[in-house]
Amino acid sequence: MATLDEPLKKLTGPKTAKVLHDKLGLDTVGDLVRHYPRRYQRRGELTDLASLTEGDDVTVLAEVKTIDKRPMRSRRGNMLEVVVTDGHGQLSLMFFHKAAYFEKELWKGRRGLFAGKVSLYGRKRQLAHPEMQFFADDETGARRAADFADQIIPVYPSAQGLPSWQIAKAVGVVLDVVEIDDDPLPVELRARHRLASLREALTWIHRPEGWDQIGRAQSRLKWDEAFVLQVALAQRRLAAEALPAAPRPGRADGLLEAFDKQLPFDLTEGQREVGESLAEGLRATHPMHRLLQGDVGAGKTVVALRAMLQVVDSGGQAALLAPTEVLAQQHYRSITDLLGPMADGGRLGGADDATRVALLTGSQGAAARREALLEAASGQAGIVVGTHALLQEHVQFADLGLVVVDEQHRFGVEQRDALREKAGDRRPHVLVMTATPIPRTVAMTVYGDLDVAVLGQLPAGRSPIATHVVPAADKPHYLERAWERIREEVGKGHQAYVVCPRIGDGASGDGPAGGAPAGGRGAAAGSGGPGPGDLDDEVFDFGALDDGADGGDEARRPPLAVLDVAPMLADGPLAGLRTAVLHGRLHPDEKDRVMRAFAAGELDVLVATTVIEVGVDVPNASVMVVMDADRFGVSQLHQLRGRVGRGSVPGLCLLVTDAAEESKARERLAAVASTTDGFELSRIDLEQRREGDVLGASQSGRRSSLRLLTLLRDEDIIHEARGEATTLVADDPELDRHPGVAGALAEVLDEERADYLEKA
Repeated sequence: MATLDEPLKKLTGPKTAKVLHDKLGLDTVGDLVRHYPRRYQRRGELTDLASLTEGDDVTVLAEVKTIDKRPMRSRRGNMLEVVVTDGHGQLSLMFFHKAAYFEKELWKGRRGLFAGKVSLYGRKRQLAHPEMQFFADDETGARRAADFADQIIPVYPSAQGLPSWQIAKAVGVVLDVVEIDDDPLPVELRARHRLASLREALTWIHRPEGWDQIGRAQSRLKWDEAFVLQVALAQRRLAAEALPAAPRPGRADGLLEAFDKQLPFDLTEGQREVGESLAEGLRATHPMHRLLQGDVGAGKTVVALRAMLQVVDSGGQAALLAPTEVLAQQHYRSITDLLGPMADGGRLGGADDATRVALLTGSQGAAARREALLEAASGQAGIVVGTHALLQEHVQFADLGLVVVDEQHRFGVEQRDALREKAGDRRPHVLVMTATPIPRTVAMTVYGDLDVAVLGQLPAGRSPIATHVVPAADKPHYLERAWERIREEVGKGHQAYVVCPRIGDGASGDGPAGGAPAGGRGAAAGSGGPGPGDLDDEVFDFGALDDGADGGDEARRPPLAVLDVAPMLADGPLAGLRTAVLHGRLHPDEKDRVMRAFAAGELDVLVATTVIEVGVDVPNASVMVVMDADRFGVSQLHQLRGRVGRGSVPGLCLLVTDAAEESKARERLAAVASTTDGFELSRIDLEQRREGDVLGASQSGRRSSLRLLTLLRDEDIIHEARGEATTLVADDPELDRHPGVAGALAEVLDEERADYLEKA
């Protein structure tokens, strides 16, 4: 007998083991038996030869009619052609090697079943190297024929040089001898949920005798994956509750109370409920780890600011980490404007019980940077807003009590952990905010790792946003109408954005081709030039998908660029309007000047890259045109359109594309246009890209530790497994009484993944 951790070479032989390792990364018996079939096919009902069509997977009962062995033209050796008939039609069986062997097996008049895929050579229908089963011409033979035709065949994920049937053969070898000692699911749990044993499940998934066995096997094995993952997360939650964190209860008559009294608007019911939930988490003696999910414009920043003020009222500090300099500056301005005199602690005109708000970015001047560092290290700044610059080693805090991460998918686990470590021995509370979770965030939410707070209610005054796809290649007059809509909105006193996927360099060789807006040459106001700006403004979004191969167009033109589109618009369809550009290569002072001018209504149209994706709040902007919208991901498009409709005027977002109507890119754009619900869009994104590896650093596209379990189809299993895992871990935290669970956990959660999970 063999164990699950037995090396494959002991059972399959070194040659097969090497192929399985090189092609599929399978090394042990456990690896192989958990390489599950990706689909199943039945050999099928016996097929009438006269009805065969090319591409059909068929099983035919026939009799050998003729045999013809002849030399092959292109290489040495013989080929064998055997013609079989069922009395109505005929079919050729082709053998291109081992002709002598098959000639002995197939003789005129022999009856049997022949299974394979039908192909055409000229007008001749044929099966190449079919599977064969021969039977006696009696009742027993007929019964065996029916059984053969009805057999379910597993089809495995394979690789070049390693076909599915070869994997099936290797699986058959190990299944006959593998011994399964410790079932990872306790007996009581299996009984409660009517689950098969692990031995039964592995046998049924590889050697099913009926479709019901496949379903039962998959259900049981999904439970394994969900339960082991939930045990890991339950242990992590239990350990987190034991970690020390300073409670931040706030105080009466503090900054938070004063802030609430002077707010120029009423908090929504949702903002109040989420605020109380966060306040309770901050009062705990173990770290709060909360995801604040609020759709674009739901008022997450105000909720986060109230939490930060509670920490400041408790004598601590809060750090707000933003992915781009434009967003960091926007947060800094918004927070200081909302706080007013309460943000000028120690300064002339500041409130008696005020704090300070510091801004720290990578492109600040030396004096401003030195002042921000001193205010953070001394504790004079209760709130520190910054970009990746906050993560540098020399940035210190006096008492970091809360880390707020905006648009958390822009930061890796290591980056978030680096900021958290600045709190010293006591872990800070953590609040991450997003409007559209990327797949991993959604996955971890449902898998139970994050406590979720949802803002589902838009503040009063927010207007609906209509989104439409503009097929510029198919209907160029639609693009002309898009520019007319901008002129109409500007004529009403409103403003517009035009978003491009690329900055460009202004050179003639780098301009757009095909589908570019009509217009002449010229320079847009405020275009500036490349400066020493914070280049992380052009951070790549993990959700961005470039369907460059959509429709097989290998020579697809480069994405449209801001520095090419802006002058074309200024001299063409938007001539006469006040136009400026904004992108990550501008000097920070120029970026700030352009944004202030646009916010003040001194500009009509802002032609920008995704630097405006999050945080930019100009209530007077009512329309956005996204050029080459198919070059952006679901998350980016949802965030971008959130820049319009932020005031009392309804927003309009036009997604311009030249992608083919039937392409995946157009499907994605249609999905974005169909809903403004962030969670729904995250599910669409998840359907397209899967959830990545929730136990490792792979964002998506690499092999996941989850082979059968999927977020969208198996939520019920995940929730049930969470309850079972929580109960088991509470009763047996170290899994001493559950060796099967401990073994399965150790197998899945290697050292690298355990470290990742701890930092996440």
